Amino acid sequence: MTRFRPCIDLHDGHVKQIVGGTLRDGEAPETNFVSDRGPEWFANRYREDGLTGAHVIRLGAGNTQAARDALSAWPNGLQLGGGITGDNAGEWLASGAAQVILTSWLFDGDQQFQQDRLERLAAEFGPERIVVDLSCRRGPGGWIVAMNKWQTPTDLYVDGSTLDRLAPFCSEFLVHAADVEGLKAGMDEELIRMLGAESPLPITYAGGASSLDDLSRTEALSGGRVDLTIGSALDLFGGTVPYHQCVRWNQDSSS
Repeated sequence: MTRFRPCIDLHDGHVKQIVGGTLRDGEAPETNFVSDRGPEWFANRYREDGLTGAHVIRLGAGNTQAARDALSAWPNGLQLGGGITGDNAGEWLASGAAQVILTSWLFDGDQQFQQDRLERLAAEFGPERIVVDLSCRRGPGGWIVAMNKWQTPTDLYVDGSTLDRLAPFCSEFLVHAADVEGLKAGMDEELIRMLGAESPLPITYAGGASSLDDLSRTEALSGGRVDLTIGSALDLFGGTVPYHQCVRWNQDSSS
């Protein structure tokens, strides 16, 4: 069954919701929402409501303490991504991350995928502590993983072959559809359908969700095999989708 998965996106030390395609070094991104509450407030709320599998994403520098605040509020209850490398993954796991989310570090300076890096961390910490972020943009022939704040295309396509190849070395996949992330203007339904048909592991999709009905839509498109993150459209982040109804969706789905 499709579940609602919450998020805590951190930018400049604050909880924000940003239009994903506008994240660029040295430029102010287009921002939908800036919270006056700290990340620990959201982490506590998710813990109290039993929303497992939430991801905390550090969008650039200046978010280390904010990430630690979130993890301290719910030790071993949150996934952490953004700037995770082979050098700091162990530190973040020791600091309370349930899993670390690997993205740009899995590619070299020429945007070539380095599977040996993933295999090394899986061997060191166990695949159950690893989530692979395959956030992507549409390109020639399909969806292409984009690194460096979703700006740089790589050589890795998001398809059944890739999902099967990486599955032994992680516990889940996370996929932001960067072309629609933060726009609240509709999900990439073709991508959701493909992920549901092809992924051998639990997988979470984010990007473009704008209504509570998108949970049931994701369930229908994926056969209940893809979870959904609702970000900018959620009322916790200034949107109109009632958070408490998302919580109720999960409760009803598990009953």
